Amino acid sequence: MNKILVVDDDPVMLRIIERILSSRYRILSASSGKEALEIFDREMPDMVLSDIRMPEMDGYELRHLLREKSDVPFIFMTADESDESERKGFDIGAADYIRKPANADILLRRVGNIMQNAEKLHGLRKAASLDGMTQLLNKEAALRDIGDLCGKVPGVLLMIDLDSFKLVNDIHGHAMGDRILIRFAELIRGMIRATDLAGRLGGDEFIAYLQHVTDEAVVREKTAYLNEELLRSAKEYMGEDMGIPLGASVGAVFVPGGPGDFSELCRKADQALYAVKNGGKHGVSFHGAAPRAWDGNAPSHMRRILGERNREEGALLVDFDGFQNIYRFISRLGEDFQNRTQFLHFTLSQPRTAEEFRDMLRHVLRRNDCVMQNGASQFFVLLTGAGKEEGRGIEERIRRTWAEISPHSDYTCDMESLGSNQR
Repeated sequence: MNKILVVDDDPVMLRIIERILSSRYRILSASSGKEALEIFDREMPDMVLSDIRMPEMDGYELRHLLREKSDVPFIFMTADESDESERKGFDIGAADYIRKPANADILLRRVGNIMQNAEKLHGLRKAASLDGMTQLLNKEAALRDIGDLCGKVPGVLLMIDLDSFKLVNDIHGHAMGDRILIRFAELIRGMIRATDLAGRLGGDEFIAYLQHVTDEAVVREKTAYLNEELLRSAKEYMGEDMGIPLGASVGAVFVPGGPGDFSELCRKADQALYAVKNGGKHGVSFHGAAPRAWDGNAPSHMRRILGERNREEGALLVDFDGFQNIYRFISRLGEDFQNRTQFLHFTLSQPRTAEEFRDMLRHVLRRNDCVMQNGASQFFVLLTGAGKEEGRGIEERIRRTWAEISPHSDYTCDMESLGSNQR
């Protein structure tokens, strides 16, 4: 039920208005402008109906103060019949101007019309402020609303990035990518409270503001929740052996609340995000935090960060950047290692079988091999520790396995030793 705040220093008039409107609305009553401000902050009504002439604070001043807080409809109701009074009311943004004593039916109808229009306008504004896919705030609305909130309320600003999301699109297609984005947005909504804000900045980048959060442990707990639930959902959607190191990295900066440069806060949160991206991903970093001290066994600690989250069997599945880095590293290891590394290029005759072919490659190949999907029908493979003859044997095993899985689908394969193409 919509709430209407009625403000009048005449207790009889308050009771009359309440009796007329209470059949359709929840009525909040205030006998002064000061009391009205307190009730407004506490209850956040959907409309204000106020007398003009009141002691200490008149209706005009009340409208001015509330206008800084919200754009809810404001109706003046007064016994003053002058045109000047009515003109001034509309000049300061009144939705309507009703003269006392008001006819009950007319009051209900005019209040109802304004409420209905306000709801339609609110719906249009809300739709225009939301990201079409995730239903979080879009970039423009997120930066505007979160920026305003940072200037008023202390809390923590979060920049959130999906790790390895490109692999989902490259391997499973954009429909699966959209599904992951929608699920991730649901997890962000589940992580925040009704008073917090969250939005999508574009692609796999998100922003959130948690009011009155000043404890790092709270942010760490929420980050862990995002990573755990995202991984669980991703395996549910793409299979337990999906092999994609999907996760969430979070950069955080605590905000004191009050006037400040919001763009600078965003820059600090981005710096913190960059730090966690370079420190192993799937975690949170706080701007201004001292670098984490290394213990006496620093190499082991770093190896745990660099290593796979779960020991996956089969070949390593990577995106283009990862494949390129591996290729370049092998190219530096010398001719002997290059000659024992085979480079294979597969092209499928039927792109619709790509998902099955990728899964087959991962299971047939060894843990020290590397696979990259390129587009809908091409795959590149690095076979490490394999000479030409062994490479041919592995390719023959792939062909036999694929014939059993998909007898009506074929592929072409080009293979060469990495050492044969060096200049």
